[in-house]
Amino acid sequence: ATIHYPAHVEVLRQLRPGQKPVSLEGWFLKNFHPGIIEYLTDELLFNEEELQVEYEVWRTFTTNRVPHFYPGFMEALIEYRKRGGLIAVVSHSEKSLIERDYAHAGGNGVFMPDIVFGWDYDKSKRKPSLYPIREIVKAFSLEPGDMLIVDDLKPGVLMGKAARIAVAAAGWAHSIGQIREFMRENCTAYFEKVGEFAEFIMQ
Repeated sequence: ATIHYPAHVEVLRQLRPGQKPVSLEGWFLKNFHPGIIEYLTDELLFNEEELQVEYEVWRTFTTNRVPHFYPGFMEALIEYRKRGGLIAVVSHSEKSLIERDYAHAGGNGVFMPDIVFGWDYDKSKRKPSLYPIREIVKAFSLEPGDMLIVDDLKPGVLMGKAARIAVAAAGWAHSIGQIREFMRENCTAYFEKVGEFAEFIMQ
């Protein structure tokens, strides 16, 4: 709501000045289905030059605005690590920005995930591709039953189903009916609040 959507509004202002952007809820739904690249190329019909402009605008917004973590989320991860847990991030953001955001939110000590996979223009290496899962399994000698994917949208669910890994829904991220219904039907657990997620992973 504070970074990616405003960036998209600015992109349309520059590239499609006569076109009204989707609402914030509509933006969530486009990310949910068909996915951001498909939305840009198949619906908005951006060509390669326009995709480059889109990327540059998005990069400006993501570089200059540091997002806040949901209250309690970072504390849950820190405690989980103290208990021996491993934390991997598989995201459609860029690796350098993910690491910046975790360092910024880590409090007195810098907190970093154990491994990070960010946005990659090679579709075969970004979620829902199984490439990140294979690399995580290899790096830490894990089995699918050792892992839990937490996501608020469809890509994490698709990745989890393909890898036979349990998926939990980050229901605290939004309250859009269509997405919530899909996540409830397709996830092992649905967490309305960060506290519920924290309690679950500490078991």
